[in-house]
This record gives sequence, structure tokens and C-alpha cells, in this order.
Amino acid sequence: MNIDTGRVNPGAAPPLGWWRQTWRPAAAAAVGASGWFSTGVVLAREQGTGADSWFLVGDPLVGLGCLVLLLWRRRLPVTVALVTTAASIPSAIASGAALVALGSVATRRRPVEIGAVAAAHVVASQFALQFYAVDSPPDAWWLRLTLPVLTAGIAVALGTAVGARRVEVRSLRDRAESAEREQSARAAQARALERNRIAREMHDVLAHRISLVAMQAGVLDHRDNLRAEESRVLVRGIAEGSHQALEELRDVLGVLRADPGRPEPPQPSLDGIPGLVADTRASGLDVTLTTTVAGTPPDLVGRTCYRVVQEGLTNAAKHAPGARVRVTVEGAAGDRLEVGVHNAPAARDSSSLTAELAPPPASGFGLLGLGERVGLAGGELSHHPTPGNGYVLTARLPWPNTPHERKA
Repeated sequence: MNIDTGRVNPGAAPPLGWWRQTWRPAAAAAVGASGWFSTGVVLAREQGTGADSWFLVGDPLVGLGCLVLLLWRRRLPVTVALVTTAASIPSAIASGAALVALGSVATRRRPVEIGAVAAAHVVASQFALQFYAVDSPPDAWWLRLTLPVLTAGIAVALGTAVGARRVEVRSLRDRAESAEREQSARAAQARALERNRIAREMHDVLAHRISLVAMQAGVLDHRDNLRAEESRVLVRGIAEGSHQALEELRDVLGVLRADPGRPEPPQPSLDGIPGLVADTRASGLDVTLTTTVAGTPPDLVGRTCYRVVQEGLTNAAKHAPGARVRVTVEGAAGDRLEVGVHNAPAARDSSSLTAELAPPPASGFGLLGLGERVGLAGGELSHHPTPGNGYVLTARLPWPNTPHERKA
């Protein structure tokens, strides 16, 4: 039976098993029984006759009731303490329960409650001496007062120490639970960031290749007047683009799986932009590149610049087939690196290989992920339609001086 299951105050302990609760009533019974036996010995010596019926029957029954009452000491500590203290006047056995109840009040560490119950314990002990009319020397009043004060002080000290220990344990438990919650939150955030990183890598690696392949396949599907050489060029471009997409996908998956035997693929940089433009031009898009860059930017800046150009060319291939695209990259160390991708409206000339291409569905997350990349590099991203129904994508990236450049 577990009675102590209610809500307790901050100084109380959590509910315990019955086997951990029985030692306190057992200790109270042992203390009360020793006091009862001592009182019986004194009465027998002074009165010369056997003890009366109250001492033999009533005292043990009242003490037993107080021991049972201790089961509610954690729900109603002050009430139980006062009741057992009052019962200790006619019952010597109840004195042990009164001391245990006083210790339970002390675990709450509330001075007013502790002082009131301790004072009641001292006063009740004086009345208990009168109840059994035990003779004592006239000058022994200090002993009658010191002994109850000493026992009450010991009970208060033990109870206060137990209460402090409970608060410390609860604080450590709360800290552990808080640390677990923070760890779970950090793990969830790390998973979300990893998912976003995977999504960005997959988009950056595959979107450009797949868009060009889709554009070339669309030309073959919509045009029936292509020359044999033009058809071979488109088919070769589809095959090469599909092969490159598979290779790049394998590289990304190898990195995500943390394969120790597979080296990490090289990251794109500013030097890869001419090749990117050449691949796009080979697929049928009219692209021009203008580069006026003095020096080599940091890896993060160069990689971000490459991704901006890649995203701009991918969007131009998807949404403006046959359009003329102009890519500009300029900057210098100590200033900034500016990159822009401007495309004219989609071509309407039927002679263009991409004029009748049906654009593939857009994901809507390319520019969003690109904005995060540019923001992480400390730059600014801008994209908007132009008055001539075209579109422009620009990015401004900081390019600080490296120690070597400053020394030069």
C-alpha cells in the first residue's frame, strides 16, 4: 500500500516504495518503546506495584495510532506533527512518532513551522512528566527542560539535512532532464540542418544537369525537322549529361554515407565557371561570359559564385528556352566579388533548337537555398524580372584581403 502519492511541497521527497517507508515508523516505534519501557521501570521502582491499566493498554494503543498516522506525514506534515506531539503527553510510545513527525516538518525548511512544532514538543514533554507523576529531585528542572530541547534539536537537524539533500537531488535531476531536452533539441536541429544541406547538395549537383538533359530531350520530342547532325549532337548531349549526373550523384551519396574508402569529390570554384558555361552552351543555350577578376578569391566565395552562376543558367534553361544569357563576374581582393546572370525573354524563333521546349516543373527551392548560401558567405542576393520580360540574378560577395595579398 502506497499512501504518499499526492502532490508534495518543494522540500518533500518523491513517493517511495513501502520498503523504504517502513524504517521511519520502525525507528519511531523503537524510540517510543524504549521510552515506554524506561517509564515502566521508573513507575515500578517508585510505586512498588505494577503499572496501571492505562499504561499497559491505553498508552500502547495511542502510540500505535500515532505510528499509523505517520503514513500521512508527507501530505499533512504540520497537522500530523501537532497531533502526535499532543498524543505524546498521555503516551510514552507516541514520543517516538512525535520526533519523526518533527523531522518531517524540518525537511520543509520553513522556520515558522519548525519553531512552532519544536516549541509544542518541549511543552508537551513537560506535561508528560506530570501525567505519570514521576518523582524527581527539586533541582532537576534544567534536566527536564534540556533533554526535550536536545531531542527536538537533533530531530530538526536531521530533518533539515534530509530536506537539503532532497532539494539537491531534485536540482540535479532537473539539470539532467534539462540537459537531455537541450540535447534532443540540438539533435533535432542538427538533423534539420543536415536535411537542408543534403537537399541543397542534391539540387546544386543534379538540377543543372537534369535541366539541360530535359531541355535537349524536349527538343527531340517537339522538333521533327532536325538534321541528322543536330539530332546526333542532342543525343550525345543527353547521354553525356545523364552520365555526368549519375557520377555527381554517386559522389554526393558517397560523402553523405561517410564512406572512408571514397575520397571527397573536389568542390567547385571560380575556375569552373568557364567549363560550366561551355557545357550549357553545348546544350543549345546562347550564353556569353564576361570575367574581370583580379586574383583568386577564397574557397567559400569562389564556390558560392559558381553556385550562383549554376542556378542562374539552370533557371534560364528551364524558364527561358532559347533566350540569350549573359554572365558577368567581376571583382578584386579587398573589395567584393559581383556576379550576375541576365537572360532575355524566351526565344520565339522556330529555327531555334529550344524554342518549343516545354519547361520542366520548378521546385521553387533553388533560389531559397541559394540565398542561404550567399548569406552564409556574408553576401547579398538579388533576383527580379527586367522590364523586357527577362530576368536577372545578381550576388555581391565580400572578398577580404588575405595576409599574403596584404604583404604583396
